[in-house]
Amino acid sequence: MGAVVADGFDFSPGAQVPLSGGAGETAATQALASAAYRDSPLSDITKADSDSGKSTVKKPKLSLFAPNLGEAFARAVQERMLGGGRAALIQSFGIEPQTIVEHCLSASRLRKQRDTKLTLVMVLFGLLFLPGVLLWLGVFQLRKMLSKDGEGKGVSLLGGALLTVLAGVALFFMIKLPVAGFWPLYARAMVVAPVVGWWWAKQICETAAVTMREAWKGLLEGGGVAAKIPEAVPQDPNQVAAETLRQNLAKVSAEQRSNVVFYAGPKGILGMGTRWGSWQLAEELRPAQEGAEIHPFRSWDVIRVIHDRLRMLERSPLHTGGFPTPSVRHWIVSPVGENAAAVSRPDGTDSDAYQIRGHEIERICNEQQFGAGNRHYLGVQFVLWDGQLVITLMITVTVLHETLRIEVTGHALGPVHSFFSTKPEPKTKEVAKTVRFWETRKVTLPLIEPSEVVRLAARAPLTWFPPVLDFLGGKLTLPEPFGLRHVWAAKPWRHRFMADDALRAATPVLRTVHAAAMSVLKENGVDTERFDNRSLVLSGMIQGAEPHKVDEYNA
Repeated sequence: MGAVVADGFDFSPGAQVPLSGGAGETAATQALASAAYRDSPLSDITKADSDSGKSTVKKPKLSLFAPNLGEAFARAVQERMLGGGRAALIQSFGIEPQTIVEHCLSASRLRKQRDTKLTLVMVLFGLLFLPGVLLWLGVFQLRKMLSKDGEGKGVSLLGGALLTVLAGVALFFMIKLPVAGFWPLYARAMVVAPVVGWWWAKQICETAAVTMREAWKGLLEGGGVAAKIPEAVPQDPNQVAAETLRQNLAKVSAEQRSNVVFYAGPKGILGMGTRWGSWQLAEELRPAQEGAEIHPFRSWDVIRVIHDRLRMLERSPLHTGGFPTPSVRHWIVSPVGENAAAVSRPDGTDSDAYQIRGHEIERICNEQQFGAGNRHYLGVQFVLWDGQLVITLMITVTVLHETLRIEVTGHALGPVHSFFSTKPEPKTKEVAKTVRFWETRKVTLPLIEPSEVVRLAARAPLTWFPPVLDFLGGKLTLPEPFGLRHVWAAKPWRHRFMADDALRAATPVLRTVHAAAMSVLKENGVDTERFDNRSLVLSGMIQGAEPHKVDEYNA
């Protein structure tokens, strides 16, 4: 298949589905991916929200059609990250977002296979005996409405009495009906046939539930569960849907590699976390010798040397574990409002595939240091704890009049919320013992309850019409601006070792930055005495580093 070019992207050579998350990022990636396979209540997702945004659960008009967590999560992520004309995404540092989207597609594919079988059951036992099916669905909907918790797991006293009366009335009419004739027999069949269909549907649902739970458990245990999405691999140029899906997946990865990030006030840099520390070295530029002049240099000259020094951070004079190899990148930081509902990626000749070109980065570094516009930062980033901790230290160099300012700020993004690390557990219930009634014992309940079979069977035909299903059953709306990582990240300061790692990284980075800057100043004939003194003061201050809310000013 030839190359396909769209929106500035060249997607040759042919269909390729990228492999799952890279080294060091598997735990956080798989924890988030496991949500696509879960069968817990949708409302549980609100437990994992962070300060960066709150998920919104739209209540169902008919609770019988309400989705569970996995169904709603997979659909919401697919729609948000692969939908046509979608808004820009926030980078998900520490994870592979494309892998998570692939697992959402894979989970939806498994559910589609299950729903196809359930739709066939509904046609055979539902469409032909529609009055009976509607009667049974009405009973289950009534049971949900009269339940204690709204989930149909326990009926109140009034509800139980009402359902008993309805069952008695139905049984009375079944007995009083004539034995001969088509319609009396059909009336009896329309009550019995849905029960037979329910039993068949139960087997289908249980098989699918076991597969889903194995994937859920396998991801959290690091079993290397693969996302199977053959529909993303076009077999010929005429498969437009497959080619479009493949291109959309490629765009997710391209946006993940963007070098533009967004500063949202007290929320910090979206995707990198809040700013917990800031250290500034600012002194006057004076020539080293009386009567001499400083050799002209620009901010980019200083930044370039700092960049080269930071790339050698993993080297140490002692044979210790030390730093892992950091990611050192030039970033363009764009300011947005604290409560901004969306962000936009750069467009035009100065950008390519969501990335600002090198010449524009250099121009911003040298010229856009005051007033409106984007700013340049050099970032050194460590992804630790299998992607659960992202430490980013951002360096900016500004020259205003005769003052050189070097600022280092620390950002930390904590682990994925512990909610995503919960493994599936068998459903159990405590009941009283037969003889020793004052004692209780645990009994294992079926994986799929009768009400769950009815819910899945009722939803199955409507899965071919997602907007209708969203209208009737409700849906999950993701917080904006959306990124898979930062909206469900916990604070790292609650974990002692993670907090230590964030604090320890600041000192060697700060000293490396200062040493690189001093070398550039000396080469260009600048008196570095004041800079050296100030650097020593900062070195002393940073040894007692502790996290602060740097972006929350006391006005």
